[in-house]
Amino acid sequence: MLENIVDHRFYANFFKYRFLLMELVKKDIKIKYRRSVLGIFWSFMEPLLFMIVLTIIFSTLFQNSIPNYPVYLLTGRLVFMFFATATRGSMRSIYGNASTIKKLYVPKYIFTLGMTLSNLVTFLLSLIILIAVMIVTQAPFTLFIFTSIIPMALLLIFTIGVGLILATITVFFRDVEHLYGVFTTLLLYGSAIFFPPEIIPAQFQFLLYFNPVFVYISMFRDSFLYATFFDPFQLIYGTVCAISALFIGMYIFYKNQDRFILYI
Repeated sequence: MLENIVDHRFYANFFKYRFLLMELVKKDIKIKYRRSVLGIFWSFMEPLLFMIVLTIIFSTLFQNSIPNYPVYLLTGRLVFMFFATATRGSMRSIYGNASTIKKLYVPKYIFTLGMTLSNLVTFLLSLIILIAVMIVTQAPFTLFIFTSIIPMALLLIFTIGVGLILATITVFFRDVEHLYGVFTTLLLYGSAIFFPPEIIPAQFQFLLYFNPVFVYISMFRDSFLYATFFDPFQLIYGTVCAISALFIGMYIFYKNQDRFILYI
């Protein structure tokens, strides 16, 4: 069953509808910044302003435990915001395109995938700010920066999988969208974005290191901030989480997509 999903429903249709996918990505980016005066430049300004404010507040507090706090903060913020924004958008991707789904045959997962990829574009653009902050703070540029492609890829796969799960559940239970806002707030504070992991009590440390989002943030920091290769456990665990989320998401979506039309 799972092999059939991958080969016939997702893989083949991806290439058949790749131009539609590109148009959905472009459309989502245009809609996102349509009423914004700064437009796409807000992708640069928002994380930069966030970093400046929190650096002023917390840099003195954590200056002895976190080297180059602005880069530490920004790496965590960018990874978390990509995951949170992409999955939140994925929740609305099916019922938000109900009129198109009812009129035309289009692989439904294309809408969820398009939402994730449009947020990926924003994420990649935001990396320009990260590079600029590294230059200003005189952070060393090493070859380890190129290893960041690994956590980026794993994060993308994990986000697509979670997005497919959420898109499916939200079609049937709209209240999940409100509950997810609470969850992402808890996840924000449970991913060590603006404080060192050591600040969490020892008895709760395992929760942090089994949090996939924190694992991807930590790997991202290894590439950009610490200039070291990833912890083997984090690499293996992050890979398992990404692949598992993708296949579970594909299976759940495939099993329920024929019933979407009854609820949207």
